[in-house]
This record gives sequence, C-alpha cells and structure tokens, in this order.
Amino acid sequence: MRRGTNLGRLGDFNQAVILESIRRAPEGISRVELAGSTGLSPQTISNVVRRLLDDGIVREDRTIVSGPGKPRTVLELEGNRLVSIGIHLDPSVLSFVAMNLRGEVLRERRIEVPNLEVAAETIQLMATTVKELIAEIRIPKKHIVGVGIAVPGPVNVEDGVVLNPPLLDGWADVELVNPLRKLLRLQVIIEKDTIASAVGELWQSKEEKNNDFVFIYCGHGFGAGLVLNNDVHHGASNNAGEIGHYSTGHKSFTCEECGADDCLAAGTSYEYISNQAKERGLELPTYEIVGPEQRAEGMNRLYELAHEGNKVAKELVSETMTMVAEVAGQLANSLDVREVVFGGPQWDKVRELVEDEVREAIERRFALRGVHEIETRTSELRSNVGAVGGACVVMDASLSPKATALLLR
Repeated sequence: MRRGTNLGRLGDFNQAVILESIRRAPEGISRVELAGSTGLSPQTISNVVRRLLDDGIVREDRTIVSGPGKPRTVLELEGNRLVSIGIHLDPSVLSFVAMNLRGEVLRERRIEVPNLEVAAETIQLMATTVKELIAEIRIPKKHIVGVGIAVPGPVNVEDGVVLNPPLLDGWADVELVNPLRKLLRLQVIIEKDTIASAVGELWQSKEEKNNDFVFIYCGHGFGAGLVLNNDVHHGASNNAGEIGHYSTGHKSFTCEECGADDCLAAGTSYEYISNQAKERGLELPTYEIVGPEQRAEGMNRLYELAHEGNKVAKELVSETMTMVAEVAGQLANSLDVREVVFGGPQWDKVRELVEDEVREAIERRFALRGVHEIETRTSELRSNVGAVGGACVVMDASLSPKATALLLR
C-alpha cells in the first residue's frame, strides 16, 4: 500500500492513495483506519473523503462501535459510479467485459475462434460489441472511464498501434486506438496482453502486501507478466514479457525469427505439434495455409481429444505445457519470486490435464528451493484475465496512485 503525503499541492495523489485503500477493503473502512493505512493526517483524510462523497464515488455505509468513544462510520465504494470496458484480442478468442470500480464484472461477451483476417472489420466488431455492453448495463456514458484493449505484442502503446504480432497474421502496423476512440467517443488505451493480465491480477488482489510474481499468460501463444514489489514491469518499450524465444532444451525445428531449434515458440507451434501427432499416429486438422483461425481450431481439437482420453493427445499437451513450465521456472530463478500464476483462455482448457506436471516442472527448475519455496497457482480471473486486465488498465491509469505524480514540474 502506498503512503500519502500531507503537502497541500499533492491532493490528487492523496485522493488516489485513499481511494486505493478503500478499494482494497471489501468490508469497508473507517476514516480512522484510513489514517493508519495511508499515513495521512485526519484533516487530509476528511477533506479528501468529503470530495469523494460529493462526487458519488464513495458512500457512508454504516456505523460500527469498537470500544469507548464515538462510533466510526464505514466508507465503501459506490461501485457502479465508475465503469470500464475491457477487450482482449487473442487469435483464439475475442472477449469483452464491463467492470465496475469494485472490480466486479457486470457483463461479459466472448467470440470463440473469431475471423480476424481483416483488421478494420474486427475494429468495427469491437466498437459494436462495446456499445451493446454499455446499453445492457444501463450505466450513463459519462460514468464510463474508458476502454482498455489487451493485444498480443509487440505494440506501440503511445501511438496505439499493433506492430506485428507473430501469431496474428495481417495485423502489422494496425492503428487500433484512434479508430476505436472515434467510433466510441471514449478514452481508449492499448496494452500488451501479458502486461494487462498482470495489471488485472495485481489490481484485483484485495490483500495489502508486497507482491512479487510471474504471470504466465496461456493464449494462442505464451508470454509473461512480471510483477516486482507491487509494480508491473513494462520494459523500455512497454513490451516486457516476451518468452517465446527462450531455450527449452527440446529440439523442434529452426525458428524463422530467432534461428534456434529449441525455442519455446517453435516447440509449442501448431505446425510442430501437428507433425508430432502425425508421427505418433494421430491425425489433427491440416491446412494449406495456417492462420490464426486454423491454429485455434487445430489446438482446440487437440484439447478435445486429450480430454476424451486419447493417449497421444495427452502426451502432446503435457510435453507442450512442461516446456512452458520450464521457462517459467527460469524466470522465477532470474527474478527471485515466490509465486508463478497461470491464466488465460488456453490454460482453462488444459489445466485439469497438466496442473500437477506444470507445478513439478517449475519446482524442478527452481534453483532457490533451499532459500524459499515457489508456489504455482491459477488466476481467479481464469480465461477472462485478458479482458479484465484491459478494464483494470483503464481503472489503474485513472485511479491508482503513481509515484510520478510526486515529480516537480
């Protein structure tokens, strides 16, 4: 939890600190407790809370008596006063959520194996779906904070451009933010999907503790969100978390991008997996041209067969996710974290099949086991983590306390 300051000119930062403290208290919090958690003076607390009450963002819920003295009034968020929209663009699924200030998902929408070949049509579909969500939740547009889009990297966050995602054919240098902003007349933010997922995981946490973890995003491809001391690491270009070209030690075929024959991207590609399946006597769907839609259909078929008990399919899923887990273990070593969190649309499909093997592979790779344990768990946000992450990116940008607010200008 960030601490505030009693300097008068820093009111916006203090408001964000107080709002953050209220948000992380699901049962409510009193003014006295706010003073303790934020380090702010009672006068500062009183001034900021009055402003939040006047704006309708916070409400006085009830009074509690705890020992002698004046009963304390509990403050709670007026959840639906502010709402954000999250969009997750993954080659295997296009998902949407409307999320309120408490982090509650009010509405969601999913389009499985979407046709993403024409970017302009996808952008129009996004705008139409967002308008439908806003109409369904019946929240005045003035209370919509904005729209956050989680997309595969690399991205240019400042210009709102999807640069050239390796598994999203036809999306090189696609301008996404400005067209949606014009169609929706709302603030729009773009973020790399792994970073957005980490923001969502951190923002949704109700525990006031220092968080250090690696988030492994499992979608059409694999990536990592890195959280150190409660901060999501974005990297110099806002593209941190690329793990596709980490060495796995398992030879597959020569990767066109990095030139290695044992990188994660090559070893988990549908082209390699379908070839391995054929060699072992299992026929998966084949295509003359393999694009996002074809890859998603082929992998979904593999998962179906694995859940039906097909031995070869189960082996291939296990081998694929073990490679991912070994890379996650390498990251845990490098960053000295205590936790690895898995989530994303594909993790939901394979979790029951490989959860124990993934945990064991991470523990095998973790070199600091003599110092502390490493925990592996599944995100509570599950397959919605990208879309919820997009919504949280908007809330976080608008409401969370940032140290940069303290810089003199």
